[in-house]
Amino acid sequence: MNEKDIDLLLTGALVLTMDDQERQWRDGAVAIQGDRIAAVGPAAQLTARFPTAPRLDTPHGLIMPGLINTHTHAAMSCFRGLADDLPLMTWLTEHIFPAEARLTPEIVYRSTLLSMAEMIRSGTTSFCDMYLFSAEVAKAAEESGMRAWLGEGFFDFPSPCYGQLANGFAYLEDLVARYRGHQRIEITVIPHAVYTCSPELLRKLHGVARKHDLIYQIHLAETRDEVANCRKEYGRHPVAHLEALGVLDERTVAAHGVWLGEGEIELLARRGVKIAHCPESNMKLASGVAPLGELLAAGVTVGLGTDGAASNNDVDLFGEMDMAAKIHKVNKLDPTAVSAPAVLGLATRGGAKLLGAEERIGTLEVGKKADCIVLDLHQPHLTPLYHPVSQLVYAARGADVKHSIIDGRLVMRDRQLLTIDEAKLLAEFGDIAARFNPFS
Repeated sequence: MNEKDIDLLLTGALVLTMDDQERQWRDGAVAIQGDRIAAVGPAAQLTARFPTAPRLDTPHGLIMPGLINTHTHAAMSCFRGLADDLPLMTWLTEHIFPAEARLTPEIVYRSTLLSMAEMIRSGTTSFCDMYLFSAEVAKAAEESGMRAWLGEGFFDFPSPCYGQLANGFAYLEDLVARYRGHQRIEITVIPHAVYTCSPELLRKLHGVARKHDLIYQIHLAETRDEVANCRKEYGRHPVAHLEALGVLDERTVAAHGVWLGEGEIELLARRGVKIAHCPESNMKLASGVAPLGELLAAGVTVGLGTDGAASNNDVDLFGEMDMAAKIHKVNKLDPTAVSAPAVLGLATRGGAKLLGAEERIGTLEVGKKADCIVLDLHQPHLTPLYHPVSQLVYAARGADVKHSIIDGRLVMRDRQLLTIDEAKLLAEFGDIAARFNPFS
């Protein structure tokens, strides 16, 4: 490899690869060529190997894989704080659904950019979105430089985006055609939930996912009421309901998975279903505590998600990791219930595997996509540094992220966003907030 082929050499106090060998390098470096990682190792070795490569030196920096948010509704940033301290169904039916009926493509585009600005600034480089006006979500992802899995939500009732259901299928097919083969954007198929989609719709959408080999996203077993209502209407647990419909398989990504018994967990594992775990949203809506330890023990692939900013109320995965590690300890009254390494794995390797992208992202390895972040360790709350992984989960904050690289491209340098005009976006957001403000 010619040293002139290296586009960027990152150096820092520590490189955390998250690879199978759990390799770390004190005074390490990552060499980037195009959109790929060309080399990882000791800084002295790589700087000698690539002496003329452009460098970004962070003497107190920790270089690690970018975080992967496996479940969010990015555009719901416009509803942040709109309706708090409510049960899920009250929150949805009395506040969120009526507000969503007033959404426009422009509002979704700008609100998605707002969440992307927050995600980039807090270390997320990839996200899996589930929402409305998804063409606008894709447009924002293209502009921001983020890596995204996204699709249009389907319901039994008319959508604010496409109107009648038949139009939704045409909208989805257009998205699939437009983004087939895109470097950073992949389309998914999204039935909202068993309580908003008929059995016929669930089956039909699974057929579309199978036809195009796409991820099939759905909210599943999020609340006790959802389970009770599904048993009342269909005589089965939501997991068993999907199994009976033939839509549980390795392409299925289920968000939440809170109310799962041993039988449901075993079935999910057998079918290769993945779970997006969203502890903060589950706590805030009092949905319950997902059986994370049992899911992992059964071999279910689990990723970490924030849910949307309307039910969290942020999209900071560092905060989510801290909460994920702690809530299961107190729920089980066992400080060993879920370890810091396991939780960091959910936000990196686990998220990549959930999205079928483990060969491309999730670790810092030669040949993988150059999606990485650099944290500034020169902080009182990160000193001293005995165990880097524990420090990342229990002490680090999204605001500690100094640089972010996605697909080999710097999207944030020295805490300054390079792909989003943050000042302009914030200044313009007042008009959007005024549209939904219940007190205005």
